[in-house]
Amino acid sequence: MTYRELLSEGENILKNSNIQDYKTDAFYLLEYVFNMNRSSFFLKGNESIEDNQTGKIKEYFDKIDIRKNHTPLQHITNCQEFMGLSFYVDENVLIPRQDTEILVEKAIKICNGIDIGNTDGNKVRVLDMCTGSGCIAVSLAKLCKNTMVTAVDLSDKALEVAVINAKNNEADINFKESDLFTSLSETLFDIIVSNPPYIKTGDIENLMEEVKFNEPFMALDGSEDGLKFYRRITEESVKYLRAGGYLVYEIGYDQAVEVRAIMESNGFDDIEIIKDLAGLDRVVCGRLDNGGNRRCLIN
Repeated sequence: MTYRELLSEGENILKNSNIQDYKTDAFYLLEYVFNMNRSSFFLKGNESIEDNQTGKIKEYFDKIDIRKNHTPLQHITNCQEFMGLSFYVDENVLIPRQDTEILVEKAIKICNGIDIGNTDGNKVRVLDMCTGSGCIAVSLAKLCKNTMVTAVDLSDKALEVAVINAKNNEADINFKESDLFTSLSETLFDIIVSNPPYIKTGDIENLMEEVKFNEPFMALDGSEDGLKFYRRITEESVKYLRAGGYLVYEIGYDQAVEVRAIMESNGFDDIEIIKDLAGLDRVVCGRLDNGGNRRCLIN
């Protein structure tokens, strides 16, 4: 059997199991098992697989069998790239998604634009609320200048994953297990970022099998209208943000108007809605009113 024939069999198994990205996933699993990138596959694809690699053939089909049952690819490889960094993921956290990079990119601009001379200890204090895998917190700690990052989650299992990712990426982050702000001290932050649970409870059953049966329910469920955590975080954030501090959210594509209204009713202005690459509303950010001394958001 050649590598190309093996890949074709993997593709057919996944296609017949209604895996949407069957070609991509079959190749990623081949790459993972045989440590073969696309360039080496093009060079060796028509070569017969060596006799000493027969165990790898079995491993490949074992992982194809797992994927055909709609286990996410990232739970099989325990890896997902985000913002050019590598993250460990498992069933205890949401898999980092490209849409969330829109939030991180905006937060980086804000952090790098803050005058550290006006901050505590010449550090931009960042709070990542509902950190999950830690992908947002780690990315900001690695890609921003002069940050001091705190990351919070209610799930101890999620925090274990986040700690692994901080260590693997050599990011210095203060992790706390907390029900939102409950366990935080009176530290004031310059920016709070959050990708909270925002799926309406009734909509979860309509999600892809990979999501609804494999990713943690508590990280998806935003209550009946999907807005529970936007209300709670926004209302409590005013006690933990400096005057003029920023609040930056990832949102569902149809939640911009409601989240903007929640922020406005709690004293935020200069509110900006940012679209993702598909042209859908994805991020809402604003500044806590600092008594009239307002400045424009960094675009």
